[in-house]
Amino acid sequence: MNQQTLEGHWNEIKGRVTEKWGQVTESDLKELEGGIDQLIGVIQQRTGETREAIDKHLTSILENDSLSGAVDTTKQYASAAVETVQQTAEQAADQVRAGYQQTEQLIKEKPMESLAVCFGVGIVTGVVAGLMLRSR
Repeated sequence: MNQQTLEGHWNEIKGRVTEKWGQVTESDLKELEGGIDQLIGVIQQRTGETREAIDKHLTSILENDSLSGAVDTTKQYASAAVETVQQTAEQAADQVRAGYQQTEQLIKEKPMESLAVCFGVGIVTGVVAGLMLRSR
């Protein structure tokens, strides 16, 4: 753990230190000015813990905090992605409905022309399918 990391997570660390080592008070922590060596020294004085044990615990606090932040960020991205997919699906459904309504209106207005177009598409499809079957 380094000084910059300690300063960046000072509030989290203070809470966790007083949780684990009740002998360390808030006033002890206020006097430290965020110094890592001073923090470890105060914890050692109050608890008798080794420097290695204290450093290990402080490092685990930061790792858990970083993991928690990564999980939160991932959840936010996943939520945004779901929202985007839902919006896109709604837009696509709206466009399909609009296209269906336009086609329905066109058939009502021009039924003979629509029937001729469908007949022509059917013939073209049949010819293409027949040519594909012959070429195999």
